[in-house]
Amino acid sequence: MEELELKQLESSVNDLIRVVEHLREENQALLSERARLLERTDKARHRVETMLGRLKALEQEQS
Repeated sequence: MEELELKQLESSVNDLIRVVEHLREENQALLSERARLLERTDKARHRVETMLGRLKALEQEQS
């Protein structure tokens, strides 16, 4: 290979490395966001289940 071709190949490899690093960072951020959203969903689900339990209890008291 000529030196120019090697330089171009090296540049392409370096570009790919930068893209992979960026995607890894982005993936980590998305995984963190997903974990945060799952936690919020679980908390909301628990609150709704608690409210439903209270409503059922009130309904039974009125019967």
